[in-house]
Amino acid sequence: MAYSTLDADRIEATLVTLSHRIEERFPNRGLTKLCQHLLAIAREDKRTLAWVAKPNVWLRSGVALAIVSGAAGLIWFATTLPSFHVEDEVSNVLQGVDAAVNTIALSGAASWFLLNLESRWRRRAVLRDLHELRSVAHVVDMHQLTKDPAQLAKGYKSTASSQAHEMSEFELIRYLDYCTEMLSLTSKLAALYMQNVRDPIIIEAVNEIEDLTTGLSRKIWQKIMILNQPARSWAQ
Repeated sequence: MAYSTLDADRIEATLVTLSHRIEERFPNRGLTKLCQHLLAIAREDKRTLAWVAKPNVWLRSGVALAIVSGAAGLIWFATTLPSFHVEDEVSNVLQGVDAAVNTIALSGAASWFLLNLESRWRRRAVLRDLHELRSVAHVVDMHQLTKDPAQLAKGYKSTASSQAHEMSEFELIRYLDYCTEMLSLTSKLAALYMQNVRDPIIIEAVNEIEDLTTGLSRKIWQKIMILNQPARSWAQ
């Protein structure tokens, strides 16, 4: 099982290490604070995951009470039906049947409502966390957006509106690589919900985050590949 499921504690430990690596390399960069924020989200998500996995005792008790009420109504009708005599009015018999059917229907409807209510509460909490992870992925993309490899090209001339990153080639590669790691861990935090909840809406939301982070990472790796090429091939 250790190699077939994601472990929230190991993801958190990986984020702690990544946060230290970024802080040691870029102590004054906003990427450090962003990684620390993602770490705080991971710790909060662990509590949400524990809450999602834990059944709601009060709602489950209400479901059990509704089922017992329906069963009691059915038993009552079954035990009183033989006591009706032929000379009894048909309306009395029909009233008894109607009361039993209504009791069973109401207990079933109450059980269905309470079970769906628990699912809706869990879905709302999970989707809120997934939305936060999606926002973090876009913030990571904003951090790498202005890190242009062309600024390291020989003969590059900036304009008045150019945003210089003042990094060496090695530092820029490390910065971009840290961004891809953060995107990957963001998608893994989202995937934790998919392996614990069998909700199609949640699964779809997790898959959207996976597609988003993969697409953003692909853009970053294009920059890294440019930086890894010989200088003369991209400095033209």
